Order: sequence, then structure tokens, then C-alpha cells
Amino acid sequence: MNPLSDALTAARHRVRPLLPARADFAAMARAPRRDLLAGLTVAVVALPLALGFGVSSGLGAEAGLATAVVAGALAALFGGSNLQVSGPTGAMTVVLVPIVARYGPGGVLTVGLMAGLVLIALALARAGRAMRYIPAPVVEGFTLGIACVIFLQQVPNALGVPEPEGERVLAVAWRAVEAFAGTPHWTAAALAAGVACAMLLGARRWPTVPFSVVAVAAATAAAQVFHLDAAPIGDLPAGLPAPSLDFLDPSALGSLLAPALAVAALAALESLLSATVADGMTVGQRHDPDRELFGQGIANLAAPLFGGVPATAAIARTAVNVRTGASSRLAALTHAAVLAVIVFAAAPLVSMIPLAALAGVLLATAIRMVEVGSLRAMAKATRSDAVVLVLTAVATLVLDLVYAVIIGLVVAGGLALRAVARQARLDEVDLRAELPGEHGEEEHALLAEHIVAYRVDGPLFFAAAHRFLLELSEVADVRVVILRMSRVTTVDATGALVLKDAVERLNRRGIVVMTSGIRPDQRRALASVGALDLLRTGGRDYPTTPEAIAGARAHLRGTGILPSPSRAPARVEPPRRTRTP
Repeated sequence: MNPLSDALTAARHRVRPLLPARADFAAMARAPRRDLLAGLTVAVVALPLALGFGVSSGLGAEAGLATAVVAGALAALFGGSNLQVSGPTGAMTVVLVPIVARYGPGGVLTVGLMAGLVLIALALARAGRAMRYIPAPVVEGFTLGIACVIFLQQVPNALGVPEPEGERVLAVAWRAVEAFAGTPHWTAAALAAGVACAMLLGARRWPTVPFSVVAVAAATAAAQVFHLDAAPIGDLPAGLPAPSLDFLDPSALGSLLAPALAVAALAALESLLSATVADGMTVGQRHDPDRELFGQGIANLAAPLFGGVPATAAIARTAVNVRTGASSRLAALTHAAVLAVIVFAAAPLVSMIPLAALAGVLLATAIRMVEVGSLRAMAKATRSDAVVLVLTAVATLVLDLVYAVIIGLVVAGGLALRAVARQARLDEVDLRAELPGEHGEEEHALLAEHIVAYRVDGPLFFAAAHRFLLELSEVADVRVVILRMSRVTTVDATGALVLKDAVERLNRRGIVVMTSGIRPDQRRALASVGALDLLRTGGRDYPTTPEAIAGARAHLRGTGILPSPSRAPARVEPPRRTRTP
């Protein structure tokens, strides 16, 4: 066998499911008119968002358009959802602002390429399904925090003041308010407020009308007709820029690794969440999470080469795509094509849009990201869910997205472990109904005095092990302890060590420990630390509880505490029970 040939064959089998299939192209021909109309509608909605997020990132409106065109087309073609629409998003802008401020456009290019490679590696490793384990309170808190950051980022443009220096959005927004209070710029504030109100109020009355475009067009016309003092976007190139390889110096790659991982994690999280939302809005549509990661990786490799920013799937644009009747990838490809035509044919018109109008679009977008009903339901579910939600949102606002998600996951995991650990119980059970054979009252009394049985319920793992050890160590002065373990759900190394420690402590006090019902899948953990050998040495590991009780009776007869069956039962003074500290 040729190792190289085998490796290539294995790689081909791993990559092939991630590439576009014939069925994808066949689906595009089923309802082309409906998909073309949906793509046109999404493009109209996406245009002001692409411009606004490009400006917010610090690279300009042209960067947002380039991202929507290049990343939107490639993610639609290679992604794992038939209905997903990708492009620049507010969450990604939050990550990019400090990168642009510190490293400039070259830093964004390098981060985008590194993030694309990470996403492709995750796809090849089949890591897409792991994203489903992120708790809902973390996602809700993350979304709430991002909405707050996006809102605060728009304050300088909405108030018509130069953007103050700084990386913390709270501080920057506060300085912008102070600057506005010193020299008010009411024209910009009125344009931003008018666009935001038109979007929020109009969408309630006529949800099918793209009020973002209508409001921006009206604000642009008003600025031109009445010669309003409102800063425009500025000159846009007529077309996409030529591919550029303006990388940073390789010595800076190490410092950009953390931002690249943050961009990749955000792209994966938001894209898979958006694809899940799209599945829930349709019947019969199911996305491939690994292929979706692959498509986002390809898109993020290409978009920065054309002056774009790292991209991800956009939940709002995807929802519009689904609601307008999209059924295949043709709709998302049409959206990218329409935006490309706008870039080439309408750049002079787009360049006249006031920055304050785009700020109004993003202010309304941030407000609409907050699902008050969902937040209220999550906060009322349990106290733990409320804590995780609030903590994740605050961390997103005052720290950054990566730390926020990590903090949310750690806290959620800790609270979940505490809840699971509380399910572990050690209950004393009555053996009289289960004693095999015929017994007189005196023998019943002897057995009750000398044998105690405990039923262990739930997981025996590190979070519950300490409490288990304390409770078992307080067993009174009996001769035999039977642990009924058939209801133990899981045993880890810590739990196995604690069980071994408890057995050894009881043995040193002269108490024999017997077990029943240990499952085959739990024996490995017990055997690895020697707990199973400790039980097997004296033949104290039994398949069932009746067998363990019979073994306990045999042990008591062997020590003379119980009479032999051949002898008449003698009256034995039962030992006095005491509690050990």
C-alpha cells in the first residue's frame, strides 16, 4: 500500500462532502423567478447595512460593499445552507474596530485570511456540530451585548461629531455626547433619528416595505436639495478593487492570532446560529454545519483580498430571504450580483449618502436585534439562566466578544455542573422486604442492626464526589455496607477515587463494603484507580442486590454474628449505634 496515495484518498473523501454538489445547481432551476425576486429584495435591504458596517469598521463604505459581493457570492455557493445570506455584520464590526485602529487595513487582511484558514480547518475536523452545545443564555446575552455595542458605535456619526480616540465604546460614545453638547449639530442628529424612526415605525405598519432604503434615499435627497450640512460617505470606486496581497510583516502574525481566532469563532457562531434560524422558518430545509463552516472559510479567505472585511452570515438578511420566498442558493447569489451592479453603476449616487443616515440605519438595526420577549422568558426561566445572560451581555460590552463567550460558557458550565451535582443522592433503604429466605424477628433485628444499604442515584463525578464522601463516611457502626449502584448515571476518575477512599476508610473501621449493579461502562473508571480490585479481593462485587445481601449474611455468619443455619438462633446482643464525626 502507498501511504501517500492512501492519505490523498482519505483527504479527498473528507473534502468532497464540503464542495458544491449537482443537487445544489438542480435546485436553482426549480423556481428561478421566485429566487431572483427574493435576491433583489435582500439586496435592497442589504445595501445600507453593507455601507454602514463598512464605515463602522473603519475601512470605509467600499469595504462593506466588497464584502457583501465577494463573501456573499462565495458563501452562497460553498456554504451549507440553501437560504443563508452572508456579508458584513455588526458583530464582526465590533471585533474589527480595534484591529483597524492598531494595524490598519493590512491587519484586517491578515486576520481575515487567518480566520478563513481556521474555519476551513474546523470544517475538515467536522467541528460544526459542536456549536449546538452553546447554551441559549450565552447566545442571547451575546446578542444583547453586540446590539449595545453597535448602538454606541453609531453615536459619533449620528451626532455629527468627529469620532473621539479610544477603543472602549462606552468611553468613545460619552466623549461624542460631550462634544455634541459643546457644539450641537442638529442636522446630523435629525437625519439619524428620522431614518431610525422610519425603519422602526414603518416596519410595524408595513413589514414588506424596505424602509431602510426608502429612509436613506429620502435623507440623501433632502441633504442634496436643501444643502444640509451633513457629511457624506465620500467617493467610492466604480467597481471592486483589484486583488491585493498587502499582508503585514510576518513578525506581527503572533499578535494577530488571538484576533483571528476571535473572528473565526464569531463567524462560526453567528453563521451556524443563522442557519438554524433559517431551518426553523422553513419546512424540509436542513443545513450542513461542517459545509457551512467551509463556505464561510472560503468567503473569509477571498473577501479581504478585494478590500473587504471578514464576513459572516447575517440573521436579518437571511430572514428576509426566507420570508420573500427563496428556495435555493440562487437568491443569495442574486443578492451579491445586484450589489455588484450597484458598485459598478451607481457609485456616484451611493457616495452622496450622509453618514448620519447610515448611522440611523444601524441604530435601528441594533434596537431590532434585541428580542425583549425572548430576553424576558430567558430571565424568568431560572436564576442561573438570568445570571449567565446578564454576565455575557456585560462582558461583551466592557471587555470583548471572545472573553464574553468564554466567560458565559465557563459560568454556564459551572452552574450546570452544580445543578447536576445536586442530583447525586445517597439514600438509606430498608432491606427487610428484600432479605432472601425465612427469618425470625430476632434475625431480622440482627440484620437491621448490622447491615445498612444505600442507593446511589445520579452522577458520581468530580462535582458531587466530595459530598458523597462526607455522607458515606458518617455511616454508623454497622458491620456491612451495601452500595446499590444500578442507578448511577456516570462515574469519572474523581468519583472512582472517592469511592475507593470511602471503601478504605470504612474497611479501617472494620466495616465491609459490598456493591451491586455496577454497569459495564462504569467498571473501566473504577478499575483504572484500583477501586474495582479493592472490591473484588474479598468477593464483594455482586451483579444484583439480593446476591449482595446473601453475601452480607454469609459474612456475618462467618464472623459469628449471625447463627449458622444448622444451629438454633442464639440471642445476640446488638451493638449500640454511634455516629462517627
